[in-house]
Amino acid sequence: MKQTKSKITYTERDGILYPDLSLPEQPESPIGKYGQMRLDFLKKYRRGTYTTLLTEGRLSAHLSDIDQEARAQVEYLTTELAKKRGIDEDIKANNPLLWVREMNNCKASAEEVVLREVICQ
Repeated sequence: MKQTKSKITYTERDGILYPDLSLPEQPESPIGKYGQMRLDFLKKYRRGTYTTLLTEGRLSAHLSDIDQEARAQVEYLTTELAKKRGIDEDIKANNPLLWVREMNNCKASAEEVVLREVICQ
C-alpha cells in the first residue's frame, strides 16, 4: 500500500510556528431533536467516539441517521402503545382531551425507550 505524505503548512505568530490544520468538510444533513440529543450525549459521555466521527467527517451523517431511526421508532412505539391501551378514534371523537392526554403518555413512554436504546448507547 502506497502512502502519500501531505505537506503541512505553518503560520508564524509571535515567533511560534502553528500548523495549519482543519477538519474535513462535513456534509450538511438535517439534525432534529433526537440528533441533537445524541450529539449532547456523545460530547458528554463518549468523547472518543465524538472526536473520531468529527475528524473522519462522519458526524453529521451519524447524527442524521440516529435522528431518522429515533423518529421512526418513536412513531412506531407510540402507535403500538396506543393500540395496547385501547386508545382509538372513538375516544378521539367522544373525549378529545382524554385522547390527547393518553397519546402524550404513549409518546413519552416511547421516547424513554428510544432514549435508552438508540440515543444513549
